[in-house]
Amino acid sequence: MANLFFLFLGSTCITTNSRHRSILKPVVYRGILLISICILSVLSGCSKDATEYSVDKSCQIVINPQFFAVQEFKEGFAAIKVGDSIAAKQGFVDLQGKMLIAPKFDEVHDFSEGFAAVKVSDENGGKYGFINRRGKMVITPQFFFVGDFSEGVALMRDGDAFTGKYGFIDKRGKKVVATKFDAERGFKEGLAAMRIGDAISGKWGFIDKQGTEVITPQFDFVGDFSEGLAPMRMGSEKSGKWGFIDKQGKMVINLQFDYVEPFKEGLAVVRIGDKNSGKWGVIDKQGKMVINPQFDKECRFSEALSWVKIGEGKNGKHGFIDKQGRRVINPQFDEVGDFSEGLAAVRIGDENSGKWGFIDKQGKMVINPQFDCAGSFSQGLAPVRIGNGTTGKWGFIRR
Repeated sequence: MANLFFLFLGSTCITTNSRHRSILKPVVYRGILLISICILSVLSGCSKDATEYSVDKSCQIVINPQFFAVQEFKEGFAAIKVGDSIAAKQGFVDLQGKMLIAPKFDEVHDFSEGFAAVKVSDENGGKYGFINRRGKMVITPQFFFVGDFSEGVALMRDGDAFTGKYGFIDKRGKKVVATKFDAERGFKEGLAAMRIGDAISGKWGFIDKQGTEVITPQFDFVGDFSEGLAPMRMGSEKSGKWGFIDKQGKMVINLQFDYVEPFKEGLAVVRIGDKNSGKWGVIDKQGKMVINPQFDKECRFSEALSWVKIGEGKNGKHGFIDKQGRRVINPQFDEVGDFSEGLAAVRIGDENSGKWGFIDKQGKMVINPQFDCAGSFSQGLAPVRIGNGTTGKWGFIRR
């Protein structure tokens, strides 16, 4: 729930979205330079300038590559960043590529429930507030940290990362849960994870929207509730074990795994062994292993398929399995993303010189590898980069 995670900064292309371990998302670069003019072109063909942005007929560029970084579309808006890694400002474009909210903020979050968190600089480094879909500031910048609105409320912190306390506000900016917790995350399925005590010795539990403890802080770490269950760990990150609890705090899947991710589509990914040499498998809600631990990289189901990696390091290849563990797309890609809107981004070649395209659920290449980086389809559009991670620019394609 931290700052908006722009997927496409630097030289590494990241196509995957939220994972259980991304509870604390990476901090986006802060900028100070205001870009006053940013021209968007909506193209009617595959390319506007074939010498600069040439793509084949398997797709159509609809928002010209011109941004330093972008995020996928949410609620009809995509966050964009203009400038560079040192000096940049952020704003939003709509599905037609129109700049509806000018790039004037130091940081932005995705739109969620009609609001987007934005950061505005001040003499103390900046504060967060919220804008609406018209770009109007509806909650004045006043918070040191905020999360996105979820289930009608947003997480906030009233001080710095070391001494500040966490609580929640409503869409009027009114505090509805007092700032008294040492760490919190947003509400999921009516409950929010919170910590009492420091990051080393503190304990995690859950509160309701009145701020009442419904699951006493007792765990060394927890994930968010998903499909009625939440992952939890007892013991240290290195030697502790993971299991799952229900909304009454009852242990329903015993502590036995070295790492787990939240349930999605009725299944949860688990790891047996350490993060370097352990193997990944999949369990159901009864804790039964439905896909034995055998993969070198965690699998994650999206639209009934999960990517898996066979082999280690640069020699490993990615393919896809179904919920029974059957291989439906053979491992053949050097990197892949999740399926979204029926397509998944895949890379052929290494990180530096390889190209990204998109496959369907039969493994057919429907958008040929031609981009230097790519994200997932959302609301009919997918972000793509033409050029390297330093000087390349991001735009959006449709099928």
